[in-house]
Amino acid sequence: MFGAERTRTLLGPADPARNAAVGPPLISARELIERASATETVAEHRRVRPTRRLVLTAGTLAVAVGAVAVLQPFGEGAPDTPGEPPAAAGLVLVPVAYQFDADPPAAGPQLRMLANKIKDAVYDRQSGRYMYHHTKLWGDPVMTSADGRYHVAFAGASKVWQAADGTGSQINTQLEPQYPDQESRDYWQRKGIARPASTGTPAPKAIPLPPEALTPPSAVPAELRKLLKVEYGGGAAGKEVSTLYSRYVVPRATRAAVLRVLADVPGFRWRGQVTDRAGRNGAAVTFDDRDHDQQSLLVFDPRTGELLAHELLTLSPVRISSYQVILDAAWTNQPG
Repeated sequence: MFGAERTRTLLGPADPARNAAVGPPLISARELIERASATETVAEHRRVRPTRRLVLTAGTLAVAVGAVAVLQPFGEGAPDTPGEPPAAAGLVLVPVAYQFDADPPAAGPQLRMLANKIKDAVYDRQSGRYMYHHTKLWGDPVMTSADGRYHVAFAGASKVWQAADGTGSQINTQLEPQYPDQESRDYWQRKGIARPASTGTPAPKAIPLPPEALTPPSAVPAELRKLLKVEYGGGAAGKEVSTLYSRYVVPRATRAAVLRVLADVPGFRWRGQVTDRAGRNGAAVTFDDRDHDQQSLLVFDPRTGELLAHELLTLSPVRISSYQVILDAAWTNQPG
């Protein structure tokens, strides 16, 4: 079996991900195998469909076009701390409407206005050797029952301390899974796939990061447009913005430049105020990528212009695919 480095060497310049950093998996291969072996069998063959999408069946979750999703637990329970997603087992997506749902206006004027008024973030007044990021990602991976009716999406948190030369450490933590509906929750918990938090999970360990050249993002519009791949449209730009903010501690001038670059990309629509999965209010824009049947949602802090969250949804019918929140970004001299 080829290793990652050998594969990249063979592909050379043809490798589309040659400059991308691939972190350690949130779930071990052994655990994935154990989960897969517990799924149903049809005609003596297991049917497991791991994917980065959380498949929501039409009719089980009525999500209007342009809806945002937040997490709420079944039964009693509340978030452990303000600004943190709920920690109760068995989370189900609950839709929250955009401020501008039907016929949203073009995002350009609002993005430029936001770029002109953003303030310093906390980290703009910090210094340190390491860039620190705390992120959470839902919908990676996803498992579907043999009959296609029931789905479970796994989730994970990541804390990364990374220096300019790429070295540092990363801690991955498995979180409680989520479901598109009550029936899926009941089904997978009967199967024992969605392990309750009370059974415990292995303590996360710091994983050392190898050297890697990291170039700080530029605030020069032409360079930033190239970095964000805007020539490929708003869908590609949305993904690159998410990558940028989850990898770098983005300074104020560059944050403003990002907003202005997105303002010039045709197709971004203004969704107004929304609430992300961490309970934070933000200003949202979306881009409908009809060629790939996908909508990209970006949620920005209206005060600092920082990216709070990035969500991908399929367009027809509208279904949640994956959702990442950036809970914290900072400079520090002490890696975890």
